[in-house]
Amino acid sequence: MTQEDKDLLLKDICARLPYGVMVHFEGWNPEKLLEINLQIDVFNAMGGLPIPYLRPIESMTMEEQREYISVGRGMSPDNPSILADWLNDHHFDYRGLIQMDLAIKASERMYKTE
Repeated sequence: MTQEDKDLLLKDICARLPYGVMVHFEGWNPEKLLEINLQIDVFNAMGGLPIPYLRPIESMTMEEQREYISVGRGMSPDNPSILADWLNDHHFDYRGLIQMDLAIKASERMYKTE
């Protein structure tokens, strides 16, 4: 994994932490992710970066598409990150991390709260 890949992955994971992203980390308890200093050196010392489980954009339902469009319409110039926050909250891979092997495709029911 290149340093650029590591930087991108860490940036993505940090943006998703408030939304309860699930990660895979070989031989380590992902719940401890919130307890440590989020630095690449810390992860490297532990054997690597956690890999998030994300939903492909194409798995977005019609209802989610309508909600996303609605959020976009209500977006204020003072808060340009609102669409990225919505995508993070719904665990969508809008950076193409799955195709880059930096994320794992989430199972269909992984993030359902029913």
